[in-house]
Amino acid sequence: MKKYISFRPVALVKYALLATIFVASVHAQAQSIVMASTTSTEQSGLFSHLLPEFKKASGLDVKVVALGTGQALDMGRRGDADVLFVHDQVAEEKIIADGFAVKRYPVMYNDFVLIGPAADPAKTKGKDILEALKKLSASNTGFISRGDKSGTHAAELRYWKLAGVQDAKGAGYKECGCGMGPALNIASSSGAYVLADRGTWLSFKNRGDLTVLVEGDTRLFNQYGVMVVNPAKHPHVKAADAQKFVDWVVSAPGQAAIGSYKIGGEQLFFPNAAK
Repeated sequence: MKKYISFRPVALVKYALLATIFVASVHAQAQSIVMASTTSTEQSGLFSHLLPEFKKASGLDVKVVALGTGQALDMGRRGDADVLFVHDQVAEEKIIADGFAVKRYPVMYNDFVLIGPAADPAKTKGKDILEALKKLSASNTGFISRGDKSGTHAAELRYWKLAGVQDAKGAGYKECGCGMGPALNIASSSGAYVLADRGTWLSFKNRGDLTVLVEGDTRLFNQYGVMVVNPAKHPHVKAADAQKFVDWVVSAPGQAAIGSYKIGGEQLFFPNAAK
């Protein structure tokens, strides 16, 4: 006598439910990309404003990993991200030259500012970042460096070098190896100076006695770029979906979304993809 396996209705429902969950999971996974970006874009609140607009336009979710630019670019080199949104043009051009990213698109800019205690014990206030750093070097006043290979850290090191005091930053110079927000917190609690991007500064709440002391120097210009990780190096990269984000963020709607983000009526980032 032949024996037939009998599937109970409950078992059938169970298997159907598991299959549905699996398909939904695969679909959800296909509908998201990973973006490695800077702490400044994340902590300023820009992505909370920008990414819902992109999802409305594309249906895609973007999972942001916020790191220093150097670490974000390393994610691209390892193939751990699909798209990179960073602000160190020299390093960006190198990752493209090395074949790990496809093409760099300028997307927006803001500027760096030197933040410090309102009393300004080192007398740095003005528009010349190099003169300010020379005074900090001579005074041995506290200075908090990101020290994390971020775009801000790279810019800071560049300014010390241009000022001719890269090897004499002063006894008060400390590296925190941290993001922009934590660096500002340390400066606030210790009454130290710190180089910050304006976007994070405007969104920063724990200012204490800190204020902007140096701004307006053309050398403080801070350009951001966006690029897709090269699928020729990492075939698993969702290059097509990543390119959708790039195309959108440099398009008129994406640029308008960037320009419309403000805190206290002040614009944090200025779109310039078309320039």
